[in-house]
Amino acid sequence: MLKSQDPDIQRMLGVTDELGAMLGLDNKWGYNVIKAVGNYGEIFERNLGEGTRLGLTRGPNAQWNAGGLVYAPPFR
Repeated sequence: MLKSQDPDIQRMLGVTDELGAMLGLDNKWGYNVIKAVGNYGEIFERNLGEGTRLGLTRGPNAQWNAGGLVYAPPFR
């Protein structure tokens, strides 16, 4: 995703702009967090998903475009 052409993704991963500095963080803070723990879907599956003892499906915890309620506003 570091080579994505999407400006929101570039900004969050610290490829462009100085968002991290404006927040008092390293500019690659978003990249470092996702690299360390994964994205929301990966975290859900690892801790709550169908392969765990809880065995939950995403249901309302799915992204809005997959029938769920999770919607992330633009990262500006």
